[in-house]
Amino acid sequence: MPYPIEQKFVVAVASSALFQLDEADQVFREKGEEEYRTYQREHEQTVLQPGVAFPLIKRLLNLNGTEPEDQPVEVVLLSRNDPDTGLRVFKSIEHYGLSISRAAFVAGANPFIYMEAFNASLFLSANLEDVREAVANGLPAAQVFPSQYVDEEDGTELRIAFDFDGIIADDSAEGIYQELGMLQFHENERQKARELLPPGPLFKFFGEIARLQKREWEWARQDEAYRPRIRIAIVTARNAPAHERVVTTLRSLGIRVDEAFFLGGIDKGRVLRVFKPHIFFDDQIGHIEGVAGISPSAHVPFGITNAAAVKALR
Repeated sequence: MPYPIEQKFVVAVASSALFQLDEADQVFREKGEEEYRTYQREHEQTVLQPGVAFPLIKRLLNLNGTEPEDQPVEVVLLSRNDPDTGLRVFKSIEHYGLSISRAAFVAGANPFIYMEAFNASLFLSANLEDVREAVANGLPAAQVFPSQYVDEEDGTELRIAFDFDGIIADDSAEGIYQELGMLQFHENERQKARELLPPGPLFKFFGEIARLQKREWEWARQDEAYRPRIRIAIVTARNAPAHERVVTTLRSLGIRVDEAFFLGGIDKGRVLRVFKPHIFFDDQIGHIEGVAGISPSAHVPFGITNAAAVKALR
């Protein structure tokens, strides 16, 4: 009987997001494929250091129980390597005790084309071209941003922070702001306060995380000693009166977030430094650049703020 992947919450991750591969990538760029293959084989037993997505992936997998019926999360490796050069990655996965057993090695092809085959609600990669092309094709993807962040926590709590427009919702409201300015944007959002915003590129991923969180809350209600392991934050440049439409949209989905910050232009790093997410998603590279040193961050090249780069791929 086929494995029921369609019943799982699946995240697809590239080896470049899960581990630090800068040195190997430099060999490939400077010396070519054959030298790269030799390098990977010679270093096959050298464990790779955790990458930007590692804290997220580790904690997602920790949400799984020990029984087969209590394993809602699946992480799949989608790699540009072939099985030979990718063996080092699987050895590192085994070293860290990550329960990742499924993979697609595509030998230089576009790995994201297999997202739907694996029922993935998100693809994380350090390869900007792959992520841009995935998003241009309507697939949920994010580029992990280089960071000096070091995960020193031993706990199991998973904290995820999301921008709202261009991430959970589409960027139709952002288009009003870009075209007509702040005053018209606020007036538009005041008039449409009870009108739901259309889904954005990470809508499905956000919904899956919220579903897992709801399960945690249910367990906490049954056991007062149980501490929910997932915390979700919205960190948006919106402020009043544009905040109401965010609440309306989330309420319609039956989603309750733990924390919401309507910053109105305040540097997002000021609250992310306190919330300490294990990953933060935003569609504006300027916001990502400002917080990458604080927490693992991922850029979603979607919508009007990224239109020029995405359009070039169509």
